[in-house]
Amino acid sequence: MDRIEAMKVFIAALEEGSLAGAGRRLGRSPAAVSRAIAFLEAHVGAELLHRTTRTMKLSETGERYAAACRRVLVDLEEADLSAAGERAAPRGTLTITAPPISGEEILRPIVDAYLAAFPAVSVNLVLLDRHANLVEEGIDIALRVGELPDSSLVAIRVGGDVKRVIVASPRYLAEHPRIVEPGDLARHRIVTTTHFGHDNWVFPPAPGSSIARSVHFKPRLLVNSVRAALASAVDGHGVTRLYTYHVAERVLDGALRIVLRDAEFPPLPVHLVLPNGRNLIPKVRAFVDFAAPRLRAEFARLSAEASAFHG
Repeated sequence: MDRIEAMKVFIAALEEGSLAGAGRRLGRSPAAVSRAIAFLEAHVGAELLHRTTRTMKLSETGERYAAACRRVLVDLEEADLSAAGERAAPRGTLTITAPPISGEEILRPIVDAYLAAFPAVSVNLVLLDRHANLVEEGIDIALRVGELPDSSLVAIRVGGDVKRVIVASPRYLAEHPRIVEPGDLARHRIVTTTHFGHDNWVFPPAPGSSIARSVHFKPRLLVNSVRAALASAVDGHGVTRLYTYHVAERVLDGALRIVLRDAEFPPLPVHLVLPNGRNLIPKVRAFVDFAAPRLRAEFARLSAEASAFHG
C-alpha cells in the first residue's frame, strides 16, 4: 500500500471523527480505511488509534505521527501547486480558524461570499478561543486579534483599532460604588472570560509611573463564552472586560457603559496569518486576496463605531 495514500486516509479519519466518515469522504469502504491505518501502524510499529465500536482516540504516538503526516501532506500539496503555478484554479477544502465572535459575525459573511465566488472550494471554519498550531492542526489561515509573537507565520494586517474595554450596565453602575481607577474593581462583581484572565486584569501604568497595574479578584462568574459574559453584564450581574467589537452595539443602544476610559491599553492589530508557503496554494491565495480588503473595510466600520462611543 502507498504510504502517502495511507497518511491521507489517517488524517481524513481524524478530521471526520470516524473510519466510516473517512470512507465516505474518500469513497472507500470501512474495511479499506481500516487496512490503511493498520498498514501505517505496522510501518511505525505502534498503535496510532485507540478504537472501540463507538469511539476513536489518538494514542500518544498517534498525536506525534498525525502532526508529521499533516506537514508531509501540506508540503506535497504546496509542491504540486507551486509547479502548476498560476494555471491552478482554487479548489479543495480550506481550513480557517478565528475567535468565536469575530468568526461568526465578521468573518463568516466574507466566507459565504468567497464560497459563492469560488464554487470548487469548500471551507471548514473552526471557531476557537485559543491560538491553534496552524501547521500541526492542518489549518490554512487564522484570523487573530492582538500582537503577534515572533514566528515563521506570514501575517497580513486587516485591522488596527480593537481595544479592551471595561463595561457594565447602567443599572449595575447605579447600584454599586463608583469605578474611578482600576483598583476600584476589587470591590465589584467581576464577570470574566477565560480569554481575558481568570483572576486578574492588567492595566497600563498610572500617569508618572512605568509599572503596569494589576487588579486581582475572585470572579463571581468565569465563563469560556464571550456571549455569556456579555449577556450577564447586560443583565446587570457584574463588570466585564471585552473587545470593542464585542460590545459596540450594546454600548450604542445604552445597554452597557464603558468605565475606566483613561486606563485602556493602545488599540490592538488584527491579522490574517498563515504558515509560510501556504500562500502558494491557489485556494489560500484567493481567500487572502478576497478577504483582506473586506476585513479591512469591516474593521474600519467597527473602528468608526468605537470612536463614536469613545467620543
